[in-house]
Formats: sequence, structure tokens, C-alpha cells
Amino acid sequence: MYQALYRKWRPVTFDDVCGQSHITDILKYETVENRISHAYLFCGPRGTGKTTCAKILAKAINCLSPVNGNPCGKCAACQSIDSESATDVLEMDAASNNGVDAVRAIRDEVIYTPSGLKYRVYIVDEVHMLSISAFNALLKTLEEPPAHVVFILATTELQKLPSTIISRCQRFDFRRIATPVIADRLLHIAKAEQIDLSEDAARILAKHANGGMRDAISLLDLCSSSGGVLDAARVEELLGISSTESIQKLASSVLDGDLSYVFSAIQNVSSSSVDMAVFWQDILAFYRDMLVVKTTANPAEYLDCTKEEIDRIRTVAERYPYERLLYHIRMLDDALVQMQRSGSTKRMIAELTFIKMSDPALSEEPSALLARIAALEEKIGLLSIGMPIAPVQNAEAPVKTETFVPAKAAMPKEEPYVPAPKKEERPASGLRQLPYWLELVESLSKQSRSAMGLRDGSKAFKDAENDRILIKFGNSFTMKLMSEDSAKHALAAMISAREGKAYSTDKLIYELADKQELANDDLLDTLEE
Repeated sequence: MYQALYRKWRPVTFDDVCGQSHITDILKYETVENRISHAYLFCGPRGTGKTTCAKILAKAINCLSPVNGNPCGKCAACQSIDSESATDVLEMDAASNNGVDAVRAIRDEVIYTPSGLKYRVYIVDEVHMLSISAFNALLKTLEEPPAHVVFILATTELQKLPSTIISRCQRFDFRRIATPVIADRLLHIAKAEQIDLSEDAARILAKHANGGMRDAISLLDLCSSSGGVLDAARVEELLGISSTESIQKLASSVLDGDLSYVFSAIQNVSSSSVDMAVFWQDILAFYRDMLVVKTTANPAEYLDCTKEEIDRIRTVAERYPYERLLYHIRMLDDALVQMQRSGSTKRMIAELTFIKMSDPALSEEPSALLARIAALEEKIGLLSIGMPIAPVQNAEAPVKTETFVPAKAAMPKEEPYVPAPKKEERPASGLRQLPYWLELVESLSKQSRSAMGLRDGSKAFKDAENDRILIKFGNSFTMKLMSEDSAKHALAAMISAREGKAYSTDKLIYELADKQELANDDLLDTLEE
């Protein structure tokens, strides 16, 4: 009779357990030194080795000839436990035996000495499923059991256990197993089972198992049932997951507004065996990877990806502004919730979501508005230093540029905007707009009413060539108020703190914004409409 691989390759010693050395080393030491606790609590995600370690511990403390804390597997005690014929090792599933009567039966049995082993061991799996009355009945026995009794409790949801139970046990937290560790184990099993498994395919299986060794081995068992060579493409086809390259191209197409490719990709998923919700989770995971790459200095610490994959992710992520990326993640997450609630409308939800993602102007979500504001701020910065917005080069095939080309309207080709020349004493190349100016204005307005007028169209620039700050006012009244010594000193102090360099009041140059700049602002308002 065929035996599932995860059962056939279940570890039989502590040394066989992968990725949990912080636990197995302690258990081996306690076994060697005969410092056996009366109660253990194993908690952690599924498939990480909780029940396996509980069975190994039950054999180790009863083994007649232990080897460095590991059970020998050859003595009568080990063989009886392996064959499940030992009456002194009782395994109970709390999910189906969660009543107080089951616990009372255990409480009545613990007074009897073991019939054939040194210790009577109770392994209670999914212990969080016990009822409150069952926990109460277990408390006293768990705190002071007879010397020949050992309790081993296992749970995936530690937060559901009463603190009185947790405090009476020696607690061990099982971690999710790292992807490289799982991949190495899969390659070892595949070699022993004569399964032709490639390293890329093993890594895909390990990553898809989400840190669970049992799940990874079960996926290998599933894929190997079809026979033949198991490479990356074959595993992706059998598991119904999308390749990283196709998702990368899809993310770029959404940013470019190439909806023809987007609809083609959805059509391929819909006509294949891949579930739309699973496909959507893969997309959401890729956007999360892009966010990690954009926001961290060393993304390899937080991603289960190779260096080449991280480089490909970075290539796409560099094209996404932060606000646009967060807007897309919000839209994808909301769509996933809708897909999980609906049945036949998953395809329509996916198509509508991608249409909204391709053009933030179609959505009234705050995240979409932030993405549009960020694009406008970048355009304002370009106009303020004399750079025109790039016009459309070809009416039939528009240039898809997130920074310069507006979503709904382009600059007229026959009348491109030409900015007015700057004054000679302050060339455009030497000016840089202060990115924190609006935030500084808000802070200054809370301290002085004189600064409230700065909110009305004022701008600030750093003249690096002449080492001074240029401030342009929207009206002469505000410029007069801010020319007072106290107001000017306060403004100079706040700019100095931001720049990390002292600026005296004589380094602040005031002037009114000219008409051309006001015309530029009106132009941006027109573009946004």
C-alpha cells in the first residue's frame, strides 16, 4: 500500500527535524541530563514539526538506549511507540475530544503507573479547542501531575489558551521554516525517491508551502504523481500559479495603461485551470515585494527571492511612485475581498479593478487622490525650474509617460508651452524647490498669524549657486508681514533646521511671483481637470 511522502519521511530523531534547532537542542539536552519537565507547550504554524517533536520526545524519554538525547529507534520502547501499540503514550485530538469528560478521564488515569514504559505521556493536539470547563478540570493535574506523567500540548493558536495553562508549561515557539531549508529537504527526498526535481522547482514548492515542511512535501507528492521531469514551468502548471515574469509584465502594463495585454492575461487565467483568487494573491504578493524593494535598503532579508528575481522586481518598482504603488495595493486588496465573497463575478471584478488601477482619475478613493496629487507635485516642480511638460509625440501611439503626460489630456502638439526666461541673477539651473515648504508653512502658521498668508500661493527655492533661499509670495501684503524681523528670524531658523545648515535673515530673498508663474499654476489646474 502506498504511503504518503510526508508520513514516510516524518523525522524519527531530533537531528532529522529541519529548521527548529533552537528547540531540538534544548530537548536533547534535557533528555541527556534527565531534566524532564512535567508539561510542555509546543506552539506555532501548521506543518512546522510540533506533533513530530512531541512523538520524538515521548520516545526519547522512554528510550532504553538514547543516543545523545535522540531515541535509538531499536529498543522495545521505541518500536512499540512507533507501531502505536504502547498503551503508555496516548495521543488525543482536542478538536474532537474537547469536552470536560475527556479531561476527567485523563485525570482519573494519571494516578496509575505506566504499564511498560518509564513515563506515561499524554500528547494533546490542537489543545486550544478544549472548552473552558475542560481547561479548568485540567489545571490542577497539569500543575502537579505524578512524577511518572508528562503532558505535551500542541496548538496553532496560542492566544486562545488561558494564561493559567500557559504558565504551567515549558513553552516552545516553532518558527516557519526558511525557504532554502525546505528546498534542500525536498531535493534530498526527491533524490531518494528517484524524482527528477530541479532546484528552481524545489524553491517554488518551498515558497508556496509558506514555511510548512509538511505542506511542501505534500505538494511534491502531488506534482510527482504526474511523472516526468519536474521543472519550474511544470510545477507552476500543476499548482496553478502564475510565473513571476508574467506578473511583472502585467504590473508594467497596468502602469502604462496597456489594457489590451491586461484583458489578454485575464482571459488566459479564466480559460485555464488557475483560480482567479489564487492568481490575484500572486499579484498582490508581487506588489508587496515591490513595496519592500522600494522601502528597504536590503530587501533580500525580507523576500524569498534570488538576487536575479530581486533585480527584476526593482526594475518594475522604480517606475512606480510610492503613492501609485500604495493605491494599487489598496485596490488589489479590496478586490480580493470581493472575489472571496462572490463566485461567478471574479473575472469582472478583476477587469474593473485593473481599469481603475490604470487611471487613478476613475476612482474617488483617498489613495487614488494621493497618487494624482503626487503626479501634480512632480509636474509643478518641473515647471518651477523651467522644464516644459513633454508633448505627445505621436497621436496614434502616445508616449506613455507617468511623469509628464496627463492621463486624459495632452499638451497641444501645435502650441507647446515655452516657459518665460528666468532672471539672470538667479538662473533656473541653480534653483531647487524646497520639498518641505508646505509642511513648514503649516508649522509656522500655528506659531504666528502673520505666516498664514504663506498658504496663498507662496513657494520657496534653494539657490545653491549663491547660497541663499528665494521665497516668492502670492501677494504683497503677506510679503510685508513676513519682512518683520521676528517673522523673518523664525522663518530662517526653521529653514536652517530643515537644511542642516545655518541661514541668516540676509540669506532670505523675498519677491512677488510674476504673472508667468501664476499662468503656470493655471495650466496645471487645467491639466488636472
